[in-house]
Amino acid sequence: MSYRNLEIWQIARDVVIDVHKMSLTKLPSFEKFEEGNQIRRSSKSVKSNIVEGYGRRRYKQDFIKFLIYSLSSNDETIDHLETLYETGSLADKELYLLLHEKIDLLGRKLNNFIASVEKHHNI
Repeated sequence: MSYRNLEIWQIARDVVIDVHKMSLTKLPSFEKFEEGNQIRRSSKSVKSNIVEGYGRRRYKQDFIKFLIYSLSSNDETIDHLETLYETGSLADKELYLLLHEKIDLLGRKLNNFIASVEKHHNI
């Protein structure tokens, strides 16, 4: 099995792509390099930490640590998204709600995955 088979990685990949497109096409120029840069980095961190944790899955505590980093970066991503919307930099309400729901879903799935690893992981 590969990390690519994990549903959380697949959703995280979709979030990275959606956030990247949004940040480059829907934000004002000045925001592309400020909050836009931050949201791109935090969304990529979610996916990367899932991959790194999976690579360390033989060590339960390392696996959990990187999944928690991923969850923290997901929280950061949703905070950046909310800031962009609340300041009016992201004016597309439909896009905001779509991204917010996808990032929120990812957070819930990450929480469930962490709980499962904590309870059942025994490599």
